Amino acid sequence: MKTLMSYLWMLLHQVLTCIFIKARSIMSINNGANYTLSWRFAIESNNLRSWPTVPRRCLPYIKTYMLGGQYQHDLDMVIAEMLTYMNSIILNNDGKDIWILDVDDTCISNLKYYERKNFGCDPFDRVMFKSWILEGSCPAIHSMLVFYKKLIERGFKVFLLTGRHEEQLGSITALNLLLQGYVGHERLILRSSKYKGQSAEKFKSAIRKEIEGEGYRIHGNVGDQWSDLTGESIGARTFKLPNPMYFVS
Repeated sequence: MKTLMSYLWMLLHQVLTCIFIKARSIMSINNGANYTLSWRFAIESNNLRSWPTVPRRCLPYIKTYMLGGQYQHDLDMVIAEMLTYMNSIILNNDGKDIWILDVDDTCISNLKYYERKNFGCDPFDRVMFKSWILEGSCPAIHSMLVFYKKLIERGFKVFLLTGRHEEQLGSITALNLLLQGYVGHERLILRSSKYKGQSAEKFKSAIRKEIEGEGYRIHGNVGDQWSDLTGESIGARTFKLPNPMYFVS
């Protein structure tokens, strides 16, 4: 009897140990998921800034988010609201009603490049990214292209504003946009040498201020980075598109 009791106690101990290990494993997974969701909320709400890379522990979630459909759902929800707002605007019919759209990961996508860089977990490589841009193969973000065409159909002027350098990347950017269906915009504005070294926020603020100085009314301002949407002359309404892969100040 004593031997049997010892055996049962040993068996119970093993079972409880297995349950404890399993519970710790589940808690660890849940804590990781909770951290990732909190991290993404912090960056998308602009509470967490100047982050250099996506935390490595967030990689599985970010990969699933970008490729599994949720990114597209989030994007479509923002664009649906943009469309509702656009349709509510009464144009002045003087050619001065405009929208400003960012280019990278707003009009065209760099997702294929960032797949190679572990969805932003790897440090930014300026040389590799420039090589990617020079391929001129960034695909259109389809739902944004549809919205872009609706803007033009309604009579808005569209300004495309990007931090890409004009001298090095101007021609390939214009060609890439053209081949992806972005035709009919009023202007494509890139960063000239005049704005070299300035932050994206300062550069884009200065350009928007110049545009307003020409008498244009900025009804909508769309970008995937907060630096597209903050600063001066931001427009009547801004729309932040999702992008958990990188931060531009």
